[in-house]
Amino acid sequence: MNYNTEEISRLAQSVAKLVEASICQQTAEPQAGQTMADFELAFREILRQIGGEALGIFLSGLQKTPESEIVCECGGTLYYQRMRPAVMMTVFGKVEYLRAYYAGCTCGAGHAPLDKQYALKAGAISSGLAQLMALAGIAFSFEESEKWLKEFLLFEVSENSIRSETQKMGRLQQQSEEQDIQASQSEKTLQERLREEKQVPKRLYGSLDAAKVRIEPRAKQGQPVGEHEDWRDMKVGCWYQAEAVPISQQSSRQRQKTERDGTVFRTTHHQYYCDIAHVDEFGKLVWGTGCQVSADWVAELVFVCDGATWIWELITHYYPNAVQIVDWYHAEDRLKRLADAVFSSQAERQSWLAQVTEPLWHGQVQDVILACQHLARKHDESRQAMTYFSNNTHRMRYDQFRAQGFLIGSGTLESGCKQIVTQRLKRSGAQWLVQGAVLTAKARSAWLSNQWQALCASRNTLPLVI
Repeated sequence: MNYNTEEISRLAQSVAKLVEASICQQTAEPQAGQTMADFELAFREILRQIGGEALGIFLSGLQKTPESEIVCECGGTLYYQRMRPAVMMTVFGKVEYLRAYYAGCTCGAGHAPLDKQYALKAGAISSGLAQLMALAGIAFSFEESEKWLKEFLLFEVSENSIRSETQKMGRLQQQSEEQDIQASQSEKTLQERLREEKQVPKRLYGSLDAAKVRIEPRAKQGQPVGEHEDWRDMKVGCWYQAEAVPISQQSSRQRQKTERDGTVFRTTHHQYYCDIAHVDEFGKLVWGTGCQVSADWVAELVFVCDGATWIWELITHYYPNAVQIVDWYHAEDRLKRLADAVFSSQAERQSWLAQVTEPLWHGQVQDVILACQHLARKHDESRQAMTYFSNNTHRMRYDQFRAQGFLIGSGTLESGCKQIVTQRLKRSGAQWLVQGAVLTAKARSAWLSNQWQALCASRNTLPLVI
């Protein structure tokens, strides 16, 4: 927005005089010991008060001359009563405004047209404040968010209100995903997509994983009431693209990696989704969100994941033609864990790892399996590793995958799991109800996917009642 600089200057001088009068009080100059921080706080507080007063005047000014009567939503007639005050919580604190109020219909309803026009609700939280509260709620614990917001807003909002607004955003994201699922299961909608002119990437990546979330104790199905299950899997998925990192933008670590891997990539266009749900239900979300990013159309669809059986079964069911790659770092880590379990000396571990890691890098998985087989008599871990590499041989053709320019690491989703689950849901002492964990995670995934403004736009069209 553009504002008249002369008007801004005139108002600024008035504000400066108000603050000066407040700070100096009985003396002509600021008192000893006052700092720049004191001055800044004083200006923030007076500007907050001015903003709240001005916003109330502005909202009241939006009210047109009331009509004597209007049509009620039931079809009856509402009659003008009076200019009735309303109070909302905004980014400036409590703001009061006046609007025309109507009543007298046989249905007993009352109505304020201005509230409906701008999606306002007396006694509720404004859209702007709700967005800030939800942002705090997806970044910090709700208790910490209350303290954090007080420092920024200069007034208090309750922990419960922050939780409510955060989870409201998560519910909007959940509703959007439900619409995606519904659309992906509609033959009519899928056919209409064929007629859309939509830019589809040549290559699209997908990754899936799960992380544990502490849930308040509940009785296990079919178990005595005394038995409890405290942890649940938050399944997380991500759609993304990749682009080469120009040499001029590469870090020293990336330049070192270039010497071995060739081209170094970075991921872009991240779209995260998550849920605490059975695999079958989560599969619908994988398909629904996939249709939104054209995963079913893209020329090359590549999944990079760890070796979990449920993941590959789900991918094979919904995207049978996709390229499947076991994340290189998981495969390499499996060898390191095996070496740690079998060999007692560091020298032996390093020697054995050198013999198996290089063949694995070049897609020679059978050599790795044989090396594990030689250790099978010594440790159960060796037999488990044999099964792991045997089941995923076709997903470990790393030489071919690199030659085709595919990513072979799922770091994007590893980062997503940390940001969505570890950093927010696993904060010290955190314990969740399932719905609270899911909605908070969905709100956070929308932020990480650059979909926050779309949620805010949806939030702005809703009545502001909590």
